[in-house]
Amino acid sequence: MGREHLSSRLGFILITAGCSIGLGNVWRFPYITGQYGGATFVILYILFLAFLSLPIVVMEFAVGRASQQSTARSFDLLEPPGTPWHWFKYVCLAGNYLLMMFYTVITGWLIWYFWEMLAGGFQGLKATGIADQFLYLLDSPGIMTVCTFITLALSFGVCSIGLQKGAERVTKFMMIVLFLLLIVLAINSIMLPGAEKGLEYYLKPNLDNMKEAGLSECIFAAMGQAFFTLSVGIGSLSVFGSRINKTSSLTSNALYMGILDTFVAFLSGLIIFPACFSFGVQPNSGPELLFITLPNIFNSMSSGWLWGSLFFLFMCFAALTTVIAVIENIITFCMDLTGCSRIKAVIYNFVFLSILTIPCILGFNVWRGVRPFGGDSTILDLEDFIVSNHLLPLGSLVFLFFCTSKYGWGWINFQREASTGKGLAYPQFMRGYVTYVLPIIIILIFIGGYLVKF
Repeated sequence: MGREHLSSRLGFILITAGCSIGLGNVWRFPYITGQYGGATFVILYILFLAFLSLPIVVMEFAVGRASQQSTARSFDLLEPPGTPWHWFKYVCLAGNYLLMMFYTVITGWLIWYFWEMLAGGFQGLKATGIADQFLYLLDSPGIMTVCTFITLALSFGVCSIGLQKGAERVTKFMMIVLFLLLIVLAINSIMLPGAEKGLEYYLKPNLDNMKEAGLSECIFAAMGQAFFTLSVGIGSLSVFGSRINKTSSLTSNALYMGILDTFVAFLSGLIIFPACFSFGVQPNSGPELLFITLPNIFNSMSSGWLWGSLFFLFMCFAALTTVIAVIENIITFCMDLTGCSRIKAVIYNFVFLSILTIPCILGFNVWRGVRPFGGDSTILDLEDFIVSNHLLPLGSLVFLFFCTSKYGWGWINFQREASTGKGLAYPQFMRGYVTYVLPIIIILIFIGGYLVKF
């Protein structure tokens, strides 16, 4: 039986976009934009996305399509004989597991918020009452376990059906609904009284805002956001490269994926900033923007429970598209590595991941005394730090060196694969940049992550 492929190019673009579109776009992007100066930060982010992230996205796609395997076998097939590139497969698998160990927990929070908002659980509460609701959730390991279990059951259930009928079909539906919800919510926010101040802050470049936050900090934050938003470096994208034919160029496909990713992040800002300014809320209120600040705003709006429900439904879809895509990658990895059936890979990994999420859940309550970085840090912070500050940048370096070095797959093989098919060819003039300049930038981001953290 041959390898199952995605049914269309649109399916490929939507499922890879779904893999990258998630909390990084609709939660982290708006609050980090608020912290670092609004419109000027957005311009920097888009530039860095084009020149930092997308070149590596094409490399992940190319490694997958050329080998027709996930990272479980792709390096084995493409590497020169006797070289150790294939050992990287275990880093990729560990990165996908680690990402799901905390990402599925946060997705569970969103499911709980959607249900509470729909049931009117936030109506009539003051600001402190809404903050107490979030603390109640974190103090309830039982509720978090149930919500995480629902996330895993939904995602593994979709992937158990198969690639085309399961992950591709459901992701297409969820992405279409996600875009519709985004547009409806953005129009509603723009129509709020006083929203024009939020639009000006978000859309009109103002260097004074950036100087106030710190110019170097803003540049580094934009680089980091652009680099991490697409989750490159752990093979979660290359698996879909192995599921697509050679009729279209991978450079074009990566560009379309990047445009969709940026579009969702941009529209998320159109929802949040006009609402913040309309209700006198600081746009730089940080990570609590999603779980405390926004429910307060919805509480103050006419029919707020409806808009709040739609917003958290949209958040659930954004997060679940990422979870489904990464779990499809894990399942494919196990199938490629062991030759087991899809159903067996689903069952084993469902049980395994259910156990692996326990430390993150208990880190907010039973094990709250575990402070990996001191202060108020949690086990989630440690897991996120390992993925974001280690596996993503260092994994990206591996893909870069593998695709440009004569000791790896090499530039000629990579460019030929990336340019095969209808569409844009991978530019020859990029060779010097991706070989010598981009690795230095990634190393600086890696070091900068430590400087910021410690």
